[in-house]
Amino acid sequence: MSHRFAQGASAAIMILASTAAFGQTRSQMTPGDQQFIKEAAIGGQFEVDAGKLAAQSANPQVKQFGEKMVQDHGTADAQLKNIVQAQGATAPSGLDPKHAQLRNRLASLKGEAFDREYITQMVQDHDEDAKKFADEQRNTKDPQLKQFAEQTLTVIKEHDQMARQIAGTMGIKVSARDKRG
Repeated sequence: MSHRFAQGASAAIMILASTAAFGQTRSQMTPGDQQFIKEAAIGGQFEVDAGKLAAQSANPQVKQFGEKMVQDHGTADAQLKNIVQAQGATAPSGLDPKHAQLRNRLASLKGEAFDREYITQMVQDHDEDAKKFADEQRNTKDPQLKQFAEQTLTVIKEHDQMARQIAGTMGIKVSARDKRG
């Protein structure tokens, strides 16, 4: 009888241990991770929306950059949604009031005024995003978020460099980038 009890107790411990390990994997998402997900999802959607507006530009560099934003941020948004869904949560969809206002401002501009404002905004956004993604990569304990932040950071840095290059050819002065990312 005690042998059966020991086997049963051993099996129960193994089940609890595997459940705890599973729970630990799923619960590694901290409030900081959740804030990052929210900001990344909203920021990514803004990049896609603004990139679609750039399709109207007469400037081929701005137009191509906008197309790249739609493609790359659309892909990153889908990856983030998959990670979040695998965790049993949902990523925000749509823009927050701040980003909706920025998108609406861009939509109200035409021609060179749009191009200048769009590229200036893209430099600022990608500078901020690089910091956020680098911080998440360093701080998260969630392996999927860490990998997502690392891979996406590489793309964000590329976008930042492209936006800065376009700004330079357009004669737009942008501030020096913080080298933390």
